[in-house]
Order: sequence, then C-alpha cells, then structure tokens
Amino acid sequence: MASDTPVVGIEAPGDAAASEAAADGTAAAGNGAAADSSVAPASAAIPLSIPKIAYVFNYSFRLADDALAPLQQKHADLCEAQGPLNCRIISLTQSGNEGSYASGRLELAVASDKARMFGDTLTGAAINAGGEQTSATIEGEDLSKQMVDTEARLQSRIVLRDRLMEVLKTRRGEVSELVEAERGVAQVSEEIDQARSWLQEMRGRVSYSRVSIEYESTSPAASSFFEPIRMATGSLGSILGSVIAVLMVLGAILGPLLAGAWGIRRLSRRFSAKPVG
Repeated sequence: MASDTPVVGIEAPGDAAASEAAADGTAAAGNGAAADSSVAPASAAIPLSIPKIAYVFNYSFRLADDALAPLQQKHADLCEAQGPLNCRIISLTQSGNEGSYASGRLELAVASDKARMFGDTLTGAAINAGGEQTSATIEGEDLSKQMVDTEARLQSRIVLRDRLMEVLKTRRGEVSELVEAERGVAQVSEEIDQARSWLQEMRGRVSYSRVSIEYESTSPAASSFFEPIRMATGSLGSILGSVIAVLMVLGAILGPLLAGAWGIRRLSRRFSAKPVG
C-alpha cells in the first residue's frame, strides 16, 4: 500500500499558491524598481495577513454592598442589549451573606471589534453607580502560527484521505493492503475532524474576546435586628449536644466510683451489724 499511496513530498494547495504569489510579487518588485526608482517601496510590498489575536479583558470594581447586585445586573442587561451576535453572557455568580463581604463575577464573550468600547461602557456604568475601578488589564495571544499550521495540516490530511479513498475505489492491491487503507481512512478522517475543531475554536477566540468582570463590596453587609436571635437559635442544637456529651462523660467516670462507694458502705454496715462473740 505504501507504494500506491505515497505521502512524502505532498504540497498543500495553499503552499503552492503562496509560492506562486511570492514569485509574482518578487518579479513585480524588480520590474518596478528598474522602471522608476522613485516609486515608493510600499507599492511593491508583499501583502501580509492580519495577525490573529485572541484578547482577554479583565475589569475589577469596588462599590457599596447594596449596589453590587444591581450593577452586575446592569452590566448583564447592557450585554443582552447588544444582541447575541455582539455579546453573550457566559456565566454570572454572586456570593456573600449578612455580616460578610459580598462579591460577584460576570463572564462575557464580546465581538472583538467592539470589546474595548464595550469595556468603557461597563466602566462608565460602574462609576455612575458610585463604584471605583480597582484594576483593568488587556491580554492578547497571537494564534496566527497555530492557525496556519493547523490549516496546512488539515489540507495535507484531506489530500491523503482522497488518495486512500481512490485506492479503495479502484480495488487495486492485496486484501491486506485494502484493509490497511480502510484503517488509514478512518484514522485520517479522525485527524481531519480534530483539526477542524481546533480551527473552529481558535477562530471563535479571535472573533469574540473574553471579558471578565470582578465585583467586591467596600464593607461587610449590615446585620439585621433579628440576626443575633437567628444565630442563637441556630446554635441551640450544638449547645444541647455539648451538654449531653459532658453528662455522658461524667456518667462514665462517676458511675463506677459511686457504685464502688455504695458497695463498700454496704459491706461495712454488714460487718458492723454482726454481734460480738
């Protein structure tokens, strides 16, 4: 089978096209320089692809406890108002009880071309709610090389799959070679699906930036009038359990001692009651 379907030296269609484009661009640059040396170098420059950057925006806000949940809801409403093609809510969490600091987190996926402007909108809403911004960071990951490598691998796998399928259609070769070709088709098809999944994920990260928003309160939540009563009521069970446990320990220790003392007293009375001979 290896002689029928060689895989060495396969050139992806994208690579061949890129080589021809580079050769044409080089020739055009040489002709332009010979014809007119005053022409700007940019006119003969080889066009470059735009880098594929996946951005992550992180924001943190501190505000009063009673304003935390409304601000988080306001930010979620602003996202939904953009429409599902521009902004999507990934997750929303809140935590905090009476007497403790409240906190929250909101995860969004925002269209990359609108993410930075939308971050300014979120900050403005927080300031209007009486909060302050404690941190703001922008992180980017260049996925250009990974995407180009994955696309090249995908194209080579597709070419190999087509050749293996041709071998199966013509039914040339031994039975063992045909069986091996069928296994090869299954393996290559799995690799193709995996490569397409990776490409889809990376394209999604480039198209939609992740926006993470952290919320924290400036002071613990105020306790109500009934909070001490509620806490005392909740602790009654543990208090009664502790009292019973102490009584059980005392009973285990004092029980044998009291029984022994009572027995000794009975014996002493019996001996003292016998008449003297």
